[in-house]
Amino acid sequence: MATSATSGNKQWAREYPELGTGPVPIEPCISPQYFELERERIFRRVWLNVGRAEEIPKAGDYFVQDLTVCKTSILVLRGRDGQVRGFHNMCSHRGNKLVWDRKGVCRGRMTCKFHGWSYNTEGRLVGVPDEGNFFNLKKEEHGLTPVATDVWEGFIFINLDPQPEETLPEYLGEVTEQMKGYPFDRLTTCYTYKADERVNWKVLLDAQQEGYHLPTLHRRTFVKSFESEAKASPFRSLAVKLYRRHRLLSAGGSPAYRPTPVEVLAGRFGATTLGSMAGALSTGEERGPLLGSFDFYVIFPNFVVALMYGTYFTYNIWPLAVDRTLWEVRMYYPLALNAGQLFSQEYSKCTLRDPLLEDGSTHENTQAMLASGAKTHFILQDEEVMIRHAHKVVEDHVGFSSKEA
Repeated sequence: MATSATSGNKQWAREYPELGTGPVPIEPCISPQYFELERERIFRRVWLNVGRAEEIPKAGDYFVQDLTVCKTSILVLRGRDGQVRGFHNMCSHRGNKLVWDRKGVCRGRMTCKFHGWSYNTEGRLVGVPDEGNFFNLKKEEHGLTPVATDVWEGFIFINLDPQPEETLPEYLGEVTEQMKGYPFDRLTTCYTYKADERVNWKVLLDAQQEGYHLPTLHRRTFVKSFESEAKASPFRSLAVKLYRRHRLLSAGGSPAYRPTPVEVLAGRFGATTLGSMAGALSTGEERGPLLGSFDFYVIFPNFVVALMYGTYFTYNIWPLAVDRTLWEVRMYYPLALNAGQLFSQEYSKCTLRDPLLEDGSTHENTQAMLASGAKTHFILQDEEVMIRHAHKVVEDHVGFSSKEA
């Protein structure tokens, strides 16, 4: 188990000596061959978060998640029995994409726009125009193709492996116990940002999973939530926990945090991003299972859950190509019951948006220079241990060898 750190004593290298301290190769972030192996050996075989249960609260509600990295589209649907199911979004007749919109409600059956084959909310084929003109057609054998689907704490996960090696609880492992008790069910108002960027998915994720960059890149935004009384001091993680696949970075906030007048006003009506990260509690909010004021979980391969007091946000980092990624950010708050609470949430959205724009300013520039070939390795310091772990876990799954280059 990790312990707190306040000085530059290279504590994480001592905590996790198996990761080593040497340079980390750049090649996996620019190699098309490596990306294809990630597609087949990671994204087609592990549990992937695709949304939350409150997106489909009623029977017949559905949403579609296109998975470009897996070359498919997934239909997630709540059946009339209340169960959440996932299917390849593909008609069994001629392969047309069954549902074309992003979300909606199935009031009885979903009908293919090509020839009219229709399916119920359990994915069964229930209607075939001119059925008698087919040859020995057995409708019970031609329903939608299911994918393994499970729900944890309201988060919907799917697995494209027809026979997953692990159940979702087994896959998540210690993370489930660590986050147990966080009030996800009370934070159901969601706002979303999306960015399609020319960057490898690992480069984008690496830019988020360390605090070393805060004093430089976020000197006007995030850093005041974490800096000590000595403003020139470097960032130090309160805790780092590295699991088999997943990882956690916890930050302790800043006793010296001083909100601006508008932050004070927003904080009267709810949790704000900067205030929550700093550890400033709004009235009635509970600490819950947090280790620090800001707990940043990375659930392998591409899902982030960032917990604070009274609000949390998530990242879904979807690879589109070796040098292109869709970054989806979702921010969660309680249902706003008055104008003050709505103002607080709008302000909090902006104070998260601006640091995200700062992060985004580095992504494509980094990828462009990695592709130049001028350097072959990343040089990592102790506070970047999450990156070291992330690359090791990817390599453990990919098992890349020179013969596959």
